[in-house]
Amino acid sequence: MTTKHRAAVLGSPIAHSLSPDLHRAAFAALGLDGWRYDRFELDEAALPGFVAGLDEAQWAGLSLTMPLKRAVIPLLDEVSATARAVDAVNTVVFTADGRRTGDNTDVRGLVNALRERGITEVPGAAVLGAGATASSALAALAQICTGEVTVYVRSAERAREMAELGERLGVVVRTADWEHGAQALAQPLTVSTTPVGSTDGFVAALPAEPGALFDVLYHPWPTALAAECAGRGATVLGGLDLLVHQAVLQSEAFTGRTPGPLAAMREAGEKALSGR
Repeated sequence: MTTKHRAAVLGSPIAHSLSPDLHRAAFAALGLDGWRYDRFELDEAALPGFVAGLDEAQWAGLSLTMPLKRAVIPLLDEVSATARAVDAVNTVVFTADGRRTGDNTDVRGLVNALRERGITEVPGAAVLGAGATASSALAALAQICTGEVTVYVRSAERAREMAELGERLGVVVRTADWEHGAQALAQPLTVSTTPVGSTDGFVAALPAEPGALFDVLYHPWPTALAAECAGRGATVLGGLDLLVHQAVLQSEAFTGRTPGPLAAMREAGEKALSGR
């Protein structure tokens, strides 16, 4: 019988993270009474020492948020093809044979969240932003978009990076200037990956019948863009959808129990957000 019973989320800042609420709810739903899930404030410089100091006989895995998703890669024995493609690991599993394996559950989390809402294939899509989450969004769209993906960016360098990522993923990427971002919602699906307030200026220029929107923010919610799209009858998903679905995949990897308790984790996330 395994002695592994610990997991945690690492990053900086970390106090706002909902991961402990989600994973503790999963442990409870699965009847894993002796399991713990903590949070640790760490930057890139502190990460190697923290990982080296873990008793891996006790630790099942780690969740990673910014700024550690890239910094952890050199510390791992194996990295999944998905994580390699987007150059970001958000999940580390300590295996029974002593290996550290890295994966990116954001990509499959995006796909699974969309599938839950009936979106399994689209003829075209758009991404607002070009950071780490945008890379995961593009990798997810590579699985469900049969046509071109337009990425709205603020700089030529970001445009180049996203075009190169599209080539690696086998996606036709067209880049456009950020100021025209409202046009993204003319696509069947738009994934917005930018900070709070970034897309508020697009609301007045939205098409009359916007396509589906996946806005990865979860607090405050809804964003102005999400509220307006929902008011016009569009399918709208939020950051909690992504957070819960990627955490379910992490829970399965940490505990070996499948399927993960989606409903219990979502309820815990909703409860935690309602208290903020």
